[in-house]
Amino acid sequence: MATVKEYSNGEITILWKPDKCIHAAECVKMLPEVYRPNEKPWIQIENATTAALKIQVGKCPSGALSLKNQEAINPDPSPHTVQIEVMDRGPLMVMGTLEVKDHNGTVTTQKRATAFCRCGASSRKPYCDGSHSEIEFSNE
Repeated sequence: MATVKEYSNGEITILWKPDKCIHAAECVKMLPEVYRPNEKPWIQIENATTAALKIQVGKCPSGALSLKNQEAINPDPSPHTVQIEVMDRGPLMVMGTLEVKDHNGTVTTQKRATAFCRCGASSRKPYCDGSHSEIEFSNE
């Protein structure tokens, strides 16, 4: 079972799924007073407003950060709408609902955002695990 950690300020609860995190650090860049990777707990939810937290969580490229009961707040995109973005020196991000069939034929449904490895170093292929930063992956 995948690890899920919860952080609450009494108004909202942020869920963090470390196995989905691609270490793009968008959370740290946007709210450095909340996301402090070198401290414990690393998410200090009380250091920002609920509105700021909702905006930031909505911008998490991997979906590792989400809000509890998020479906009511931010529904998944239409299954017919898929967006693809090539991240600078990072993964291929696919936003929308999609089915992924692995090399064994196992099909999983991915919702919201899925980060696919472009560098070849991920230990979670076809998904990104953040290894691109360790190998200094380049777009060239």
